[in-house]
Amino acid sequence: MGVCCAVRADGGRCRGVAIAPSDLCYQHDPAHEHDRRRAARKGGKRGGRGRPTSELARLGQRFEALADKVLAGEVERADGAVAGQLLSGARACVRDGLAAKEQEELIERLEVLEAGLDEQQRGRNGSGYAKF
Repeated sequence: MGVCCAVRADGGRCRGVAIAPSDLCYQHDPAHEHDRRRAARKGGKRGGRGRPTSELARLGQRFEALADKVLAGEVERADGAVAGQLLSGARACVRDGLAAKEQEELIERLEVLEAGLDEQQRGRNGSGYAKF
């Protein structure tokens, strides 16, 4: 495996691993531009990992407020129990949604790695050394 021959924006040489048969890494290879753009669009739509965390924090605050109201006698215990169960269900939905998104991202990353490995293996002969 060689080192990418691209030059970074700061003038230094890229230290990424070149993908056979190209002399460029995944980030610089024009053949992967569509995949990089698709991943960038998806990342921009998701908004980072902050949104699910803030939603979980908001649900936690509602749990605390509900508990305070039940203890103060402002909300009946039975009503508080049902509301608590509903909030717990909402929390589970947020948590499961986050886990599903993370799993989808891992699957995509694994597919990219497998494709790169397949390309590298096609560029090698039976002895395990790269073809020249």
